[in-house]
Amino acid sequence: MSTPSQKLSTPLPTREGQGGGSAFKYFPHTEEDLQEMLKATGVKSVHDLFADVPEAARFKREYNLPDALSETDLRLFFEQLTHPLNAQQLICFAGAGCYDHYAPSVVQNIIQRSEFLTSYTPYQAEISQGTLHYIFEYQSMIAELTGLDISNASMYDGATATAEAMMMAWGNAKKATRVLVSETLDPKVRRVVDTYAHFHGVPLQLIPAKNGALDREALDKELAEGGVAGVIVQQPNYYGIVEDYTGIADAVHEQKGLFVINANSSDLAILKTPGEWDADVAVGDGQSLGIPMTFGGPGVGFMACTEKLIRKMPGRIVGQTLDNRGQRAFVLTLQAREQHIRRQKATSNICSNQSLMALYVTIYLSLMGKEGLREAAEMSYAGAHSLRDKLVATGKFQDTFPGQPFFNEFCVDYNGDLDVLLEEATECGYLAGIKVGEKTLMLAVTEQRTPEEIDELCEILGK
Repeated sequence: MSTPSQKLSTPLPTREGQGGGSAFKYFPHTEEDLQEMLKATGVKSVHDLFADVPEAARFKREYNLPDALSETDLRLFFEQLTHPLNAQQLICFAGAGCYDHYAPSVVQNIIQRSEFLTSYTPYQAEISQGTLHYIFEYQSMIAELTGLDISNASMYDGATATAEAMMMAWGNAKKATRVLVSETLDPKVRRVVDTYAHFHGVPLQLIPAKNGALDREALDKELAEGGVAGVIVQQPNYYGIVEDYTGIADAVHEQKGLFVINANSSDLAILKTPGEWDADVAVGDGQSLGIPMTFGGPGVGFMACTEKLIRKMPGRIVGQTLDNRGQRAFVLTLQAREQHIRRQKATSNICSNQSLMALYVTIYLSLMGKEGLREAAEMSYAGAHSLRDKLVATGKFQDTFPGQPFFNEFCVDYNGDLDVLLEEATECGYLAGIKVGEKTLMLAVTEQRTPEEIDELCEILGK
């Protein structure tokens, strides 16, 4: 936003043709409110309230105020003012599952409202309508974002959500012998999936990568042998590559297995959705939907699936109904899946405290809207490609995976000591990506990163 500042010394204007709305965006009073108050005080205008102030004492010039700033620019302005007083905060070009995205300041205020904020499980629908309402909206938004039919009421994080999807695939199979996992799935997520599989007796098989993407020949070979309960992939994958999953769903479904996609939630504003890939289950972490990085947590896991799998899905599901007065109401539904009713055969129990982060995501998505999500994603994409091109142009970096498409995260190989490079970047105030190999650096760009920051980072790394 770059509009001239309001001239505060002029009479209070109104918005014509907008039902007497407030003159300023954040003022609550409409023109009708003002007229009613003036009538009650017996004066004709706001300026009549100051009639006793002598003309000579009145300020009649324009205020020397700068142009309006966007919320992000305003934050940056005050951070720069206080920088000498505060500990250094690095400019973040790191990702690998945790991203520095913008979130409107109002989110923090709304999530503290008493009808929403609670640590209790909403079993008693009569006194939990606020909680049930926002969970229902969260489910609706996640279903739309993933292109699938049903979403649950959030999970701990993207890693455990993926592990639960693995358990769904195994439980849904009858004569399967293993679950296939792509090597391009985030190693942190793979370790959690491995732990769940170990203690539940689920055999896992890793499908190797080729040039940073899933080796389709290796996958096709394993599917041809049969006995596959499910296939788990990631989009974009751990290295930031946008993979082509055409035909995988059909091949998995021929085996009566489930196709599971771990997706980056914010990227779904532009990328093909799991539903469009004909996936059965979509999982991932909602941290990129505005949740602060906060040293790695908390995040929020999401899970969505096709309608036929709804009884296999773990955690809460909120439904909409009518109460005895015919008014819209919300309730927990299909509770026979949960531990408090059918303990021995129930799906996993998901703690209700985690719905605080689902509330955060719901408010964020409501405020950003479809256009806001798309704009943030487009800025992230453009910034990442600009950074990659400029790093390669220095002659000290090369593409790790030549020819592979990427979204807002990518890998480059460095012609030198990578540890020294990262240390020097830190001294200059930059968290310049993550070391994922002896010579390989992975960098991420979000809409928070400015062209000036990209240029300065390239200058530092290019030296």
